Amino acid sequence: MRRWIARWQTWWARLFVLAIPAGVVLHIPSPWDLVLIGVPFVLFLVRPPVSTRPPVELAAPVRGRWVAINSPGSAVPSHGTTAYGQMYAVDLLHPSDRTAPSIGWGVRARRPEAYPTFGEPVVAMMSGTVVRVQDSRRDHGARDTWPLLIFMMTLEGFLRELVGPSGLLGNHVLVEHDDGTCAAYAHLRRGSATVRVGQRLGEGEQLAQVGNTGNTSEPHLHVQLMDRAHPSAATGLPMHWPDLVVDPGDRDPRWGTGEPRPSAQRDFPATGQIFRVPTRAGHST
Repeated sequence: MRRWIARWQTWWARLFVLAIPAGVVLHIPSPWDLVLIGVPFVLFLVRPPVSTRPPVELAAPVRGRWVAINSPGSAVPSHGTTAYGQMYAVDLLHPSDRTAPSIGWGVRARRPEAYPTFGEPVVAMMSGTVVRVQDSRRDHGARDTWPLLIFMMTLEGFLRELVGPSGLLGNHVLVEHDDGTCAAYAHLRRGSATVRVGQRLGEGEQLAQVGNTGNTSEPHLHVQLMDRAHPSAATGLPMHWPDLVVDPGDRDPRWGTGEPRPSAQRDFPATGQIFRVPTRAGHST
């Protein structure tokens, strides 16, 4: 029942928004107006059950030198919510350097091409079948100033919630694995998908490029593992990437958030941790 209710999360949100003006226009008396508004809001808060299974061993979805942010290695749920299968999701981008943009007060967005992560190859973590490809949304400017960040976290985020998973994920690819799990690769570059629905994909094969679409402040890859291919009804699953080369002292000061919390997944890079992924023999990016 919880999964069925959670599957329609987007519609509960839409009904909640519609119920407020409906109660005024129809002059619904109390306490029925509170019921009209409260029921869809309560249903919107229902989430799928939490996973208790151990981390699934996968290949990393990128190659080269990267930093983890919003990582389950620092706290779970990693993105502050269990909705949309994000319990153990992680965001990946290149480490910052001296040219890393700082947060200002302007309203002019930096173009995504200005970020070194934009256009980087994204590869499959495990062999499987492509079940969804969204590739047409445009890459928007970065939300790299305080006014733009506030806009993204309030009005823009609310509107994307009403659109549903595709509004939050932007361009994305879902790959269902033979073990029944499903990987979501999100915020991909417009027109960069190299796969189609129904296609078999091998581990390490490129499927798209990093972009800046959906609910994102700057170009990065959002990746998560789920127990099914419908994000709203899915339970997020922990991942383990055994091929990482990690120096615990190599941290990105831009993203460091202190020591991991007790809920953190201990075998996964913490937020701000820099790691390297070597290219496997026979795999090209």
